Amino acid sequence: MARPEPLSAFRKELSACRHCERHGLIPEARPVFQLPEGARIGIFSQAPGNLAHQGGMPFLDPSGVRLRQWLGVSEAQFYNSGSFAIVPMAFCFPGYDGTGKTGKGGDRPPPRVCAEIWRERALEHLRGDLDLALLIGSYAQAWHLGGARRKTLTETVRAWRDYPRDPATGAKLYVLPHPSWRNTGWLKKNPWFEEEVVPAIRADVRRALERT
Repeated sequence: MARPEPLSAFRKELSACRHCERHGLIPEARPVFQLPEGARIGIFSQAPGNLAHQGGMPFLDPSGVRLRQWLGVSEAQFYNSGSFAIVPMAFCFPGYDGTGKTGKGGDRPPPRVCAEIWRERALEHLRGDLDLALLIGSYAQAWHLGGARRKTLTETVRAWRDYPRDPATGAKLYVLPHPSWRNTGWLKKNPWFEEEVVPAIRADVRRALERT
């Protein structure tokens, strides 16, 4: 499939983006993503957390540990195999909402302008290559699924079999909750996710890795 531009040039331009910092939407711009040539598995998430921001690598935090457990892969496979593209809805840490007792609270929502500027161009470099697409959290699910998304995240994830293909990339699709520690309670209330969905994801991840 023809690419609109060299991937190396796109990655360089994206890494240099400071739009949201200049407009006061985030505290500091540092785009965090993973976009290797020929990736087989696309991870479409919300935005980098503070630890990922500081380390310059996506999912460099406890949520990444849980995500890799769900996928059945090692840290080396996740970061170094060239199989995983990680393209969040916003590429920079959006900052804390300041509602918690510590003054940090939870992460702020990803600025919508980031997806407006970058998302289609990023996806153009993935279409035709991906075997598998994982939509993590409600923001990515809203963008990719549009009106097909259910009223709540739980309903959407529970209906995972009703979403065979990602409308944005054509890859086989799974919808997931965010692996954040804040969702530990959700996982306990919804044991079917780790009993039914996780084994299916692992099997498809394994097949995709074999094709890399």
